[in-house]
Amino acid sequence: MSEDKRIILDPFGTTVIEDYERLFTEFGIRPLKPLLSEIPNPFMAMRRGVIFGHRDLERVIEAMKSGREYAVMSGIKPTGEFHLGTLMTAREIIYFQQQGATAFYCIADIEAYEDNGIPFEESEKIAINNVADLLALGFDPRRGYIYRQSKEERVKDLAIIFSRGVTLATIKAIYGERHMGLYLSALIQAGDILMPQLEDFGGPKPTVVPVGIDQDPHIRFTRDLADKFQNKFRFIPPSSTYHRLIKALDGSYKMSKRDPMSYFTLDEDPEIIKKKIFNAFTGGRPTAEEQRKLGGNPEICPIFDLYLFHFLEDDKEVIELYNDCKHGNILCGEDKSRLAKIVMDFVKEHQRRKHQYIDKAIEILKTK
Repeated sequence: MSEDKRIILDPFGTTVIEDYERLFTEFGIRPLKPLLSEIPNPFMAMRRGVIFGHRDLERVIEAMKSGREYAVMSGIKPTGEFHLGTLMTAREIIYFQQQGATAFYCIADIEAYEDNGIPFEESEKIAINNVADLLALGFDPRRGYIYRQSKEERVKDLAIIFSRGVTLATIKAIYGERHMGLYLSALIQAGDILMPQLEDFGGPKPTVVPVGIDQDPHIRFTRDLADKFQNKFRFIPPSSTYHRLIKALDGSYKMSKRDPMSYFTLDEDPEIIKKKIFNAFTGGRPTAEEQRKLGGNPEICPIFDLYLFHFLEDDKEVIELYNDCKHGNILCGEDKSRLAKIVMDFVKEHQRRKHQYIDKAIEILKTK
């Protein structure tokens, strides 16, 4: 396959995926759909194909069904407010926690420093906000562990140990030519992913890592390290799930902080969010007459993505909305009006709950 046709998964840059099917053959990711009937009480995004792929999820499903100990681990890079991508990961962590997993949530402040140049003092303030979001969404701190990379010695110790088993050629093959800080960050993230299996947390256990597809290089790197250090730690190679990347409000494949109209956060004024929704790109036709006659195209529509990913609980309603759009039974204006109300109600309630958790978030981070 020619270089310009290859899919590039870049956790430190921009990843654009137009054909998710190719990921199965090019990267060895396996489709989630064949496992769906085996998953107890599958998460909404799993049922809809938003979470589309996995690595070794079978061992996690077996632990879920048998009641054996298992863990879920993921986190957030504290660079700003919760947006729709971080919302997906947080909800999946909470789903696995509610199904019996011990949940580990990392504040990746070392990565935020190495990748984005954000000082630790600043990322600590951002992290308080992020953790309050997580708690408001339903994360139970009594059955989970929230920590900052820069304060967690076990993670840094693992990174030091792992570094002896990695050559520069190997890490360059995975991540490309980067400054040394990003290679250090990758080693520390491997420590994050494997920390739940240390004896301090009950020893080796199946662990699932929910991520966006752009983060797969970290999963592959960590699985290699788990094998390499198996004799020392008895690590079980971590499992993973992969969700699709939600379209930006302008219809592009990537939200951009340079264009605030391309996304919204959970901290924004609901009225501003409403305005962004009404100004968003759609898969509709130029005129109402053409829409009714020819139908719309929900496959390219970020408004439909918002329903699909986050804001319609009932699967039947999602199917009905898709069909109504395809057959011209609904116009983009009324579709946006309905979505704006749902999102505004959600954001108002989330902000109310979040305000109640700020002190708890400060308490958690001051002790971690």
